[in-house]
Amino acid sequence: MRRSALLVLLSLVSGFAAAKDVNDFDPLCLSQKYNHYITASIGWYESLVDLTIQKDPKLEEVASWFLEGRREHFKLNQEAFNYYLKNDPAKLNLNGGVESWLNLSQEDVKALSNSKGELADAAKKVFAFRQGQAHQGNYDLRSALASLLSHPKEIEVPLKRYNDEMAQLAQTSCDK
Repeated sequence: MRRSALLVLLSLVSGFAAAKDVNDFDPLCLSQKYNHYITASIGWYESLVDLTIQKDPKLEEVASWFLEGRREHFKLNQEAFNYYLKNDPAKLNLNGGVESWLNLSQEDVKALSNSKGELADAAKKVFAFRQGQAHQGNYDLRSALASLLSHPKEIEVPLKRYNDEMAQLAQTSCDK
């Protein structure tokens, strides 16, 4: 029993020892890496929407609405990441993959949207979109996207492109 407790304790301590501080990284590299993640993510959504519209052109209007929401979401994340990297790095988690470096909850977005800081305008757009009336075709689009995602052969090309971009990002080291 003591041995198990000791092993658990040692694994926790070694996990803490592996945690890196923002000062262990090149900030320009971190910013560029996160910006590439944002670009890859937007590209993934654009590809899915394009494939969905090809199958059902009637979804074009709702797809444009959906993509605008995704773009605003990622724009806010990009601005927030760069802001926090410079001004409040404790809000970032650089120990995981690039997709987990920033986690803005709905409460965070709401607070930012009510602020007067640098991120307020972008947060207001995202918060308003999330709180606003859903497009009348939203359910149809989401159903079509779910159907598309359940057919791996149909998304093979954009999925491979996205996975390749993410693998390349994972290999990019920003250590000082």
